[in-house]
Amino acid sequence: MSMYSGLVRVMERAARKAGNRLRRDFGEVEHLQVSRKGPADFVSKADQIAERTLYDELLYARPDWGFVLEEGGTIEGDPDKPRWIVDPLDGTTNFLHGIPHFAISIAVQEPKPGGGWGEVSAALIYQPILDDTYWAEKSRGAWLHDARLRVSARSRLSDALIATGIPFQGHGDFEEWTKIFGAIGPQVAGIRRFGAASLDLAWLAQGRFDGFWESGLNDWDTAAGCLLVREAGGFVSDFRGRSEPIHSAQVLAANDALHSKLHKSLVGALKG
Repeated sequence: MSMYSGLVRVMERAARKAGNRLRRDFGEVEHLQVSRKGPADFVSKADQIAERTLYDELLYARPDWGFVLEEGGTIEGDPDKPRWIVDPLDGTTNFLHGIPHFAISIAVQEPKPGGGWGEVSAALIYQPILDDTYWAEKSRGAWLHDARLRVSARSRLSDALIATGIPFQGHGDFEEWTKIFGAIGPQVAGIRRFGAASLDLAWLAQGRFDGFWESGLNDWDTAAGCLLVREAGGFVSDFRGRSEPIHSAQVLAANDALHSKLHKSLVGALKG
């Protein structure tokens, strides 16, 4: 704990408080009050309570910062101060089906001089069931608790385990995904879809996964994970190879050697 900065402590305290409630609700998932936001896009009472808890805790610690919230939308703060990007429950469908694979994701995005938003300077992904706290700060590396994280050193696609998100009812581009899968799948050791992009990126930073691609996400799904991967020595881009602080519409992430190979395969697939 001593190595945590004051900012990371604020983020972890908020995540743990929200995570304690999520853990309790997960144990009684069959009793949750669930509404529907849209096709296959569920929002639970637990999700809403977690977001409110995170908002209250983070606002108390930094009262002049703004927010980008999955449920609550954008809340403006002092334009010269950073803002929080928050996903209170990444993996809602897993949660509601009793699958213990979900996370809280919090990122800090810095303002650009003259307006707009720039780099992500701090990130935290908390898995309540395993009590795992992944965190990163710009130029301070990526960590699981107090253990330094590094992306894997694998350089051959034939050895690589790749994570992705599969399009589902009302979400994603089936044709695009099928083309990419058809190009990458035959070359790699395996492809996994676990249903929580923040944890996919955290596991990539940890070296469990060797690469990740997905499209059609939101900033709160990937803002923290993008920084974790980069601070663990990995690369994150869109499908054209361009690098931005946050990638959500298109995400391709891996170590240096594999990113270039995956990008080549992906580009070839989408041109075909």
